[in-house]
Amino acid sequence: MPPSLARRFLRSSTLVLAVLGYLALAACTPSNDNDWQGYVEGEYVYIASSQAGRLDRLSVLRGQQVALGAPVFMLESGDEAAAQRQAQHQLSAAEAQLADIKSGKRPQEQEITRAQLAQAQTTATKAALQLSRDQIQFQAGGIAKQQLDDSRAAAETAAAQVRQWQSQLAVDRLPNREAQVRAQQAQVAAAQAVLEQADWKLAQKNVTATRSGLVFDTMYREGEWVAAGSPVLRMLPPENVKIRFFVPETVLGRLQVNQAVTLGCDGCQANVAAHISYISTESEYNPPIIYSNQSRAKLVYMIEARPAPADALKLHPGQPLEVRLP
Repeated sequence: MPPSLARRFLRSSTLVLAVLGYLALAACTPSNDNDWQGYVEGEYVYIASSQAGRLDRLSVLRGQQVALGAPVFMLESGDEAAAQRQAQHQLSAAEAQLADIKSGKRPQEQEITRAQLAQAQTTATKAALQLSRDQIQFQAGGIAKQQLDDSRAAAETAAAQVRQWQSQLAVDRLPNREAQVRAQQAQVAAAQAVLEQADWKLAQKNVTATRSGLVFDTMYREGEWVAAGSPVLRMLPPENVKIRFFVPETVLGRLQVNQAVTLGCDGCQANVAAHISYISTESEYNPPIIYSNQSRAKLVYMIEARPAPADALKLHPGQPLEVRLP
């Protein structure tokens, strides 16, 4: 058995034996209709991380009171930090590509197209002038019709090239097609989601208290490997402290939820006020778990009461109490 599990088993067994021993003693203690024996119980909050890793720092000790949001432990996070940086770079690359798609071609690329357009315009001007001269020469009978046709074809080709480069320059100034923009926007959103996931995983390595209260126990020491979801510490918030006691059926009708009761204990300087929070609908043997031939026919009902959080700090799990009606 791992050392951490062995420590938890021994502490839990000690508490169970203490409670059972107290219940056996309480069975022999007479009580009146307004006075019952009870004990303190805690509903623990187990603090764990969803990620596995080596326990690098344990920031709290057993018996320490911690506030909500206070750092309690940290796991090694080298891999998660690297994944976060990778996700940040991927998002930056996707955003830059989206901006490039929206802006069209760069000014240097547009300048190349303008130069080619100017060259085509010059060629077209020369071809037009040559066509004009050849038309005059043809009318004078100086050239053959074939040469005139060649000049006319050259002029038309040069003019077509001018229109081509004019259209190309207009296209260069436009952003890419809307479908390409939407596709890249989806890539940016995907990269953003990956970054958020990396941020969350990294944050899971630095765990803070989810509730304020008492650090009741720690399950690991610094340097030990902690499995994902395995509790590193057990906390007892003051609002999770409750008192359990058992009343006979004849008294059950006089009790109701939210009814006030008074708690007394050895060493308490004053009684502690509490309110009934739960009344069981199922009967049990008296006392629970341990019973004798004389008492097994007597059925009791379990009652739970909760003190105010400020008063709960005075009580400890397993502590015997006397519960009275005011």
